Amino acid sequence: MDVSGKTKITGLFGYPVEHTLSPAMHNAAFKSLGLDICYVPFNVSPEELPNAVRAVRALNLIGVNITIPHKEKVIPLLDRVSEEASFIGAVNTVVNNEGTLTGHNTDGRGFISSLTEKGVLLDNKEILVIGAGGASRAISYYLSEKASKLFLYDVDKPKAERLISDLKKIRNNVFRLDDTKDIGTPNIIINATPLGLKQEDPLPLNPDFITPDTVVCDLIYKKTKLLQEADNRGAVTLDGLGMLLWQGVLAFELWTGFKPPVDLMRKALLSNIR
Repeated sequence: MDVSGKTKITGLFGYPVEHTLSPAMHNAAFKSLGLDICYVPFNVSPEELPNAVRAVRALNLIGVNITIPHKEKVIPLLDRVSEEASFIGAVNTVVNNEGTLTGHNTDGRGFISSLTEKGVLLDNKEILVIGAGGASRAISYYLSEKASKLFLYDVDKPKAERLISDLKKIRNNVFRLDDTKDIGTPNIIINATPLGLKQEDPLPLNPDFITPDTVVCDLIYKKTKLLQEADNRGAVTLDGLGMLLWQGVLAFELWTGFKPPVDLMRKALLSNIR
């Protein structure tokens, strides 16, 4: 990549960031479209986040992605926050418009786009989301718009109740599941917990509830034990790579105003997965 005095910078604020796949997909897209922009990962410790956000203005970065552990803490440091990001309570993309920083959350829309791409229909479906953290909040905001019923389960019941209470301000089809033994027969099951990152992790639910008619999604980027069990039962499965791709596509559009080459970004992600 050629860097000149005209090169614009964007990147990622996180802690840690060594594992990120985002530079590969964004830099491939910038190069393909002939945009003089470079995406750089920045390892920003929590105590340095305010300084890092000020640097977006000072260094005239066009914007940044925000990842763990900064998605919630960055909000009060911004000038504006979109409606969806405000509801979700987390920002994953910041746009710098002449020194005015606006926070967005593209995770939820990215997840919906990953389902649409695979032909997964959400209208009038019963959907179960396991986990009530930031990722769950992002996707549930959109899932509740289309589902006939959205069930939420988290071992931390107060956390689940907070999310349900927030969703009920705009929807009336959201319910708490107290025990995964009461799962019933949802059309779509989504794991929005970290369970599956490690080989020794337990399954987030009993896979015997999964049938060939079930769609099983995991927001983790790899073939988890849950997805393998679902495959064994003939279910349709999706990992989290599609969500990573499409949230990046949406962030790219916010920064540049251009539609990026999605297939090229996907190829860049796949070639960098270890």
